[in-house]
Amino acid sequence: MSDQVYIRQLKAGRDFAVADPVAGQMANFVYLIGDRVSRECLVVDPAWDVSGILSAAHTDDMRITGALITHYHPDHVGGELFGHTVEGLAELMALNPCAVHVNEHEAEGVAALTGLSKSDLVRHSGGDIVKAGDVEVQCLHTPGHTPGSQCFRCAGALISGDTLFLHGCGRVDFPGGDSEEMYRTLTQRFSTLPDDLMLYPGHDYGSVPHAPLGTVRQTNPILNVPDLATWRRTMG
Repeated sequence: MSDQVYIRQLKAGRDFAVADPVAGQMANFVYLIGDRVSRECLVVDPAWDVSGILSAAHTDDMRITGALITHYHPDHVGGELFGHTVEGLAELMALNPCAVHVNEHEAEGVAALTGLSKSDLVRHSGGDIVKAGDVEVQCLHTPGHTPGSQCFRCAGALISGDTLFLHGCGRVDFPGGDSEEMYRTLTQRFSTLPDDLMLYPGHDYGSVPHAPLGTVRQTNPILNVPDLATWRRTMG
């Protein structure tokens, strides 16, 4: 990976939101992706403690110029979660106004959950590029967990949100989840991605915080389901 590319992985309950036991239990990862030359960066799924996330960027002398959203669930964008109010995009826009990049199929959900206006959101299709300085981030449409779930590919990294974890994948029994779309995403849409991409998931559900995609393909049982019929039985 180029020295110009800046990627920092932050864990809720450890690196920010340290006083919030719910954040610690959820173990979300937030990411900063940027350009070490221009000092501009994008924040992926800013939630739980926006001031803490902004402080982490400031400590690294980085300036957040946009937000990348993997999907609209409140632990990733803010909102009400099991009776708990989660900070997110609304607080980010108040403290650090910037463009919010969402998949076109996820925009309505993000707006409804966070109260952001349509003008705050930049809608993307799969394959679109978002830049931080001269560093390019490609949006990959990966439906299944939600209709507009997206992953982000930057240099040698793949930030996968709740589409794929190191062990398992995102649930498909929430509203908008689609088991067969998730199967197509993992078996077809991911099939062209190289093994040497470093996978950075949306939650700390593994024994390590990140791993090469090739290793995940070998060790993640959800990627070794032999056919759709077995997948249906596995996912319920």
